[in-house]
Amino acid sequence: MKRIVIIDGNSLINRAYYAMQRPMITKDGIYTHGIYGFLNMLNKIKEDYSPEYAAVAFDLKGPTFRHDMYDGYKAGRKPMPPELAMQLPLLKEILNAMNIRVIEKEGYEADDILGTISLFAEKKGIEAMLFTGDKDALQLCSDKTKVVFTKKGVTDFDLYDREKMIERYSLTPEQFIDLKAIMGDSSDNIPGIAGIGEKGGIELLKEFGTLENLLEHKDEVKKPAMKKKVEEGMESARMSRTLATIIRDVPLEIDIEDMRFTEPNYSKLIELYKKLEFKSFLKRLDNIKTGSPGEAALPLKSEFKGEKHIINDQAKLNSFGLATEKGNKEFFVKVFGDFSHTERPTAEGLLLVAEDAYYFDIAALGEAAVMKVIGSISPKLYGHDIKDDLYYLLSAGLSSFEISFDSAIAEYCLDVTKSGYSLSDICMDRLGYMLPKKEDFVSDNQMNMFADSSENYLDYGTVLSLAVDAVRRIQTGLIDEEGLDEVYYGCELPLIEVLASMELEGINLNTDYLNDFGDKLNKEIEQLEKSIYELAGTEFNIKSPKQLGEVLFEKLKLPHGKKNKTGYSTSIEVLEKLREDNPVVEKILEYRNLTKLESTYISGMRNLVAQDGKIHCHFQQTVTATGRISCTEPNLQNIPIRQELGRKIRKAFFAGEGKTFVGADYSQIELRVLAHLSGDEALIDAFNRGEDIHKLTASRILGIAPEDVGTEERSRAKAVNFGVIYGMSGFGLSEEIKSSRKEAEAYIKEYFVKHPLVKSFMDEQIESTREKGYSTTILGRRRNIPEIAASNSMVRQLGERLAMNSPIQGSAADIIKLAMCKVYERLKSGHPGSRLILQVHDELIIEADKGELEDIKEILRESMEEAMELRIKLSVELNAADNWYDLK
Repeated sequence: MKRIVIIDGNSLINRAYYAMQRPMITKDGIYTHGIYGFLNMLNKIKEDYSPEYAAVAFDLKGPTFRHDMYDGYKAGRKPMPPELAMQLPLLKEILNAMNIRVIEKEGYEADDILGTISLFAEKKGIEAMLFTGDKDALQLCSDKTKVVFTKKGVTDFDLYDREKMIERYSLTPEQFIDLKAIMGDSSDNIPGIAGIGEKGGIELLKEFGTLENLLEHKDEVKKPAMKKKVEEGMESARMSRTLATIIRDVPLEIDIEDMRFTEPNYSKLIELYKKLEFKSFLKRLDNIKTGSPGEAALPLKSEFKGEKHIINDQAKLNSFGLATEKGNKEFFVKVFGDFSHTERPTAEGLLLVAEDAYYFDIAALGEAAVMKVIGSISPKLYGHDIKDDLYYLLSAGLSSFEISFDSAIAEYCLDVTKSGYSLSDICMDRLGYMLPKKEDFVSDNQMNMFADSSENYLDYGTVLSLAVDAVRRIQTGLIDEEGLDEVYYGCELPLIEVLASMELEGINLNTDYLNDFGDKLNKEIEQLEKSIYELAGTEFNIKSPKQLGEVLFEKLKLPHGKKNKTGYSTSIEVLEKLREDNPVVEKILEYRNLTKLESTYISGMRNLVAQDGKIHCHFQQTVTATGRISCTEPNLQNIPIRQELGRKIRKAFFAGEGKTFVGADYSQIELRVLAHLSGDEALIDAFNRGEDIHKLTASRILGIAPEDVGTEERSRAKAVNFGVIYGMSGFGLSEEIKSSRKEAEAYIKEYFVKHPLVKSFMDEQIESTREKGYSTTILGRRRNIPEIAASNSMVRQLGERLAMNSPIQGSAADIIKLAMCKVYERLKSGHPGSRLILQVHDELIIEADKGELEDIKEILRESMEEAMELRIKLSVELNAADNWYDLK
């Protein structure tokens, strides 16, 4: 049987809009999350049900016949948020571009259109599937019409046919209209019979069959109270039935063939997806080929104007050196190879493109020969996400070069909130081009050691170079226009080499210590398991949330149990509340902590040890919205050092022979940045005099002498200081300092009384961000914060917190990045035996030659304390040790 899907457009986009956790907003300020969620639903529907026909029905703004009948119809319903209303016309444009029929009729609702088309389909012998979030549609269930409800999220559906309808409500679809007439509907403000709900309505209909029969035999209602309600509500019930009845003969001009699924108008659809920045949907359009239909193609190999050269023997290599011997020439660079961090990086070939393109066959020439010639011309290199290329080049011995541009880093500076920075995404965003794939040039059977793929890599590389050149022209203009020169050219661009060098250098790992530590950890985990089983009175899978929930909340009868469709929640937040209720909870929390340590930092790190016995982390430059550097594989920034067991993992990391670690950690950098940005003289003076800022805060808030401030008062003041930075509420602070909400709010209020300029600064950041849509750091780094304009109060408050915090966190990130660049350059030029190897939050670590320890300490201190000139002094705490654990 053929099938048609008929979608209640208003219902599904409304569901999609509220299902998204955070708004999606384009750079032009268009809200898109409702459309995005709707299209995901539509794709799910097409995949799961394979319909031949489709239509989407929408409500129009004007009144319907139901409003004419009853003034109170849908009265009190909240108006559609403007962020959602702006998406409706765009969604209709997309559906039209998809050639999906959009149907709306003045005076009628989408439900009526669903009813009319489904009846039309039934008469044609076509199965109708109605997609909606409105239960009114259940009255339309039949042998040929099914109703599919959106449940949770945007892809979770629940299907009703006539049989399931009867199973769920013990009523036929026809009786469901009468049920609505009796029980009413608060969402539509249908009154029904006052005082009778769903349960009572079903009971009456099971006895009397229909509403009309009930009203005719109202005297036979057995319960006196129920009988009185029916007698008083007769008129309301009859009107409610009319209001609840879906019209199935709306005067529509419909032809089933007009609703057949056909190929979309790709040109129009691409245009809309670009406008709404729907990169994932663009990638799904399988029919799109590069440059079609109606699209400007990216410059392909035939459009490259220069000459192409394959350098695969010494004579050609020498010729390249002679042709470019003037030096300081700029080249696009791309390395084709394996950049594994557990083995020595290898490359099949290297591409350099200036006016001409050169592909160096490294397998034929050898790394040393190629690097010698390239190094001799001291090239300026540019490309896309070139840290990996640089990782290889540094490992191969290239030392004389300069980085002039990176399109991935440029895009990150222009918008730090993007989910990714691939060249294909940037080409789509900035140029409207679909970037060809590597597979379009190099086939699978060429990607092996026996095939010569030089020409294919050369062709592919020239396309990449032209793509980067094209986006670069746009990006450089925007960087200048938005005042990002200092962030990009002075901070982020030089940092690429620093991070590549840190990755290549790595850090020594004592695997024997790690294995011994892991054995001890596993024994503790085994003991904890036994204790947990004993306290629980049963054995179960502690790692299974379902089994754990059953033990805690059903067997042990602990409070706070909230069951959902997958079982009870056993999150950390839930378990923390239960800590005092049963000793087993403390053991479970400890068990989780130890198993995480073992899996992430013992078993996990064993697999990441390289052939040289070192861990070579990946330092990511384009991941965080704050500007902070991210560390992965493994994430050494997240070793839980507040607990002793976590700190002991650091003992596994040691300095090489004749070396030692030198580490420096910024002292309270974010509070210092706040003092600078706010201009609060009390904070500035305190920092410049070297006072204990937390003790000073406690003294000022509590009105006591600094010498009278105890440990607890200082601890609370510390929480207030950092709470202010993160826009913490009274409730959040009360949780942090274990006080009443009233007391915590009093702390915050008094803090702002004593530091009015801090309050003014925070308020100004909110207003400025609301006006401009973004916040800025001292260096000029921008962070788009669309959440601040949301109508949803929770989302808007998040935006306000981000507006207050981002300039502080972002400036701190800029400072340590500038410091890293200074340290790296000073070591590279005068102390090549000492290397910067690690950055963890506000700390830098150098593996230094012991013979020049004092010089290295001074370099590290000066570079960090002089990274940026502020109204307050930057201060670092300096230490030296032979392993990371002893560094502090």
